[in-house]
Amino acid sequence: MVLQSGIAAPDFTLPTGPGASLGLSQLRGKIVVLAFYPADFSPVCGDQMALYNETLSEFRRLDANLLGISVDGIWCHAAFAKARNLHFPLLADFEPKGAVARAYGAYRESDGVTERALFVIDRSSIIRWSYLSPIEVNPGADGILDALEALEKHT
Repeated sequence: MVLQSGIAAPDFTLPTGPGASLGLSQLRGKIVVLAFYPADFSPVCGDQMALYNETLSEFRRLDANLLGISVDGIWCHAAFAKARNLHFPLLADFEPKGAVARAYGAYRESDGVTERALFVIDRSSIIRWSYLSPIEVNPGADGILDALEALEKHT
């Protein structure tokens, strides 16, 4: 069961590349979209992240920072981001494997990957929307955009 709306988002810091990392606390005061996905280079994940890349201008218009998170390592993320021409950070929940995904209730113990889970976190680090998609289904961007628009109306 993924964390639900109204709960404080667990803080984390994860690698984004060699010698680089990003923490949720660094984005405090900003709206954050967390997109947990099972694996770089899988067909559904590739389509999902490419869609978010295409929708990035809409996320930015709504003042949201998009972060992709999976259990793949930084080198796999770098190759995936280059292959898909992604323009948002991919965070490696690699070691300890899935620790951040577990904190958000988004780790698939049976498969050793993250669930396909989405979270919208407000400027105070409170989860305002979450969604767990079937792992084989691209959840699209409409739910995220609706949540961001609702958040914009209430701020």
